[in-house]
Amino acid sequence: MTDTYTFGLDTFGDRNADAEGRPQSHAQTIRNVVDEGVFAEQAGLDFFGIGEHHTDVFPMPAGDVALAAIAARTEKIRLGSAVTVLGSDDPVRVFQRYSTLNAISNGRAEVILGRGSSIDSFPLFGFDLADYELLFDEKATLFAELMKGEPVTWAGKTRAPLVGQDVVPHVENGPFPAWIGVGGNPESVVRAARLGFGLALAIIGGRPARFAPYSQLFQRALEKFEREPLPVLVHSPGHVAVTDELAREEFWPAYRDIMLRMGPERGFAPPSRDRFDWEAGPDGALYAGSPETVARKIATNLGVLGATRFDLKYGMPGMTHDQLMASIELYGQQVVPRVRELLA
Repeated sequence: MTDTYTFGLDTFGDRNADAEGRPQSHAQTIRNVVDEGVFAEQAGLDFFGIGEHHTDVFPMPAGDVALAAIAARTEKIRLGSAVTVLGSDDPVRVFQRYSTLNAISNGRAEVILGRGSSIDSFPLFGFDLADYELLFDEKATLFAELMKGEPVTWAGKTRAPLVGQDVVPHVENGPFPAWIGVGGNPESVVRAARLGFGLALAIIGGRPARFAPYSQLFQRALEKFEREPLPVLVHSPGHVAVTDELAREEFWPAYRDIMLRMGPERGFAPPSRDRFDWEAGPDGALYAGSPETVARKIATNLGVLGATRFDLKYGMPGMTHDQLMASIELYGQQVVPRVRELLA
């Protein structure tokens, strides 16, 4: 059987700059994201995702609302989170929001659940980071129960119990796709298999091939839990322009600035141009280049990782809306068709 490959775009609502480099407002950035999601369908893409963040440079705390606006202006593209920080949210409310999006979009919703590599939401909503693992494990387990579409009985330590609770709105045609995002934690890989969720590999640096053991572990865990085969997707950052040189010149300043900003809190080394160029080369995790360069890299890594979907995390804070729209057009109309040729 021939694998069916799908291709998407992800954003964290990266705050745009204008043509003079001045930051645009949060409101304008959100409106731009909606326009980008609508344009993604016109460019021929399969999926558009918005990841939850709560900072000045990523002002996107309610991505499901923006996704609903995109749903109202599109017909085919699938829409979902790219990631929802479940540990600091309520799984019942997450299910309700995305089942509502599923209704608005006529069955096009998805959700990627994550522990939260960015932890801004935990103090914001009054959660103790000491409970980080427990919060995600219990809430992901409850979310799996909610996805069954039946009255839920559940008890745990992190929220009030449910007894025969009917949770609305009901999903019309079976559960919508759900994934667990993994950035390097094997326990999360096994959890995804145990709960019956797809595996979303978030690869933002280093050699993508080092994640191949996680895909293999996922397949073994699915067999252990007697689950049907489930898909693996790859999420990685990048930017497409007409030449390698232009793509990297547009992407590097924004990439450098966000890495310097996030480095102290996330433990990242200060970025260098040499390291950036290595990451954008054939062995690294950045997909910054011409359509041919990016397509060949995607095709190679889908095979290495046993994945059937690739989501490009496009843009960075400080880039312009016009740069992002040009990248989306090249990705949808040149990169994706070329990847399909290479994988045929």
